Amino acid sequence: MDLPWSVVEFCRDRVYPVLFVDAINVKIRDGHVANRPIYLVMAVTVEGHRDILGIWAGDGGEGAKHWLAVLTELKNRGVDDVLMLVCDGLKGLPQAVEAVWPRTIVQTCVIHLLRNSFRYAARQDWDKIARALKPVYTAPTEEAALERFYEFSEVWGRKYPAIVRLWETSWSEFVPFLAFDVEIRKVICSTNAIESVNARIRKAVRARGHFPNETAALKCVFMALMSLDPTGKGRKRWTMRWKAPLNAFQIAFEGRLTLPTSSHFNNQDQPLS
Repeated sequence: MDLPWSVVEFCRDRVYPVLFVDAINVKIRDGHVANRPIYLVMAVTVEGHRDILGIWAGDGGEGAKHWLAVLTELKNRGVDDVLMLVCDGLKGLPQAVEAVWPRTIVQTCVIHLLRNSFRYAARQDWDKIARALKPVYTAPTEEAALERFYEFSEVWGRKYPAIVRLWETSWSEFVPFLAFDVEIRKVICSTNAIESVNARIRKAVRARGHFPNETAALKCVFMALMSLDPTGKGRKRWTMRWKAPLNAFQIAFEGRLTLPTSSHFNNQDQPLS
């Protein structure tokens, strides 16, 4: 992870194959203790490395309006294009992404979609619903997925209409990964890549309980990020895992996935004062 928050003023690459975005809540004492979101953006570079592009403290819920400000800042820091952005399905986020990078494909995390489906179902039906939805998200094409979804709706729609409505409203952000081969599918179908980072952050945050202000919270998150992968073995495994998907990205997005122009920023890659 080469770019922790506030270490460099500019992003080194102009184009990123994938951005993973998420937010975690921390308790901050500002008059009274309340949950505040910390926004995190993780990028996959064209070399297959992972970079933390920044962390930001929000003042309310995980809203699309704040994400628009975050993404706009990244564009102003030199990110001209992003091929795909993977998120948890936050309402309004696709519109925010389109406003900053019009050609970026927004992919909703399939695991989050499944979890949200279970919220509307009785626990004894969870396994049945999971089995019934699996043919939808493993379908070879969008058309096949739609057919499997109709079958699911016929069986479960009357008992759980909210699940059917959830998938219908999320469909346009759910289906993009179905247009790609298996190498791309398996790395963009979920936010697991950033969830593993968030797990380490949550562990550090829970140990502190709550923070006196947002600066203290950001420092704790920063130190948690700095403690990731001290031996470098995780970085090597990550890079190897992304070799095949990046080759597939080169073909699927021909002409857009160019080599990074990091030399343009060499003089800027200095710690901020």
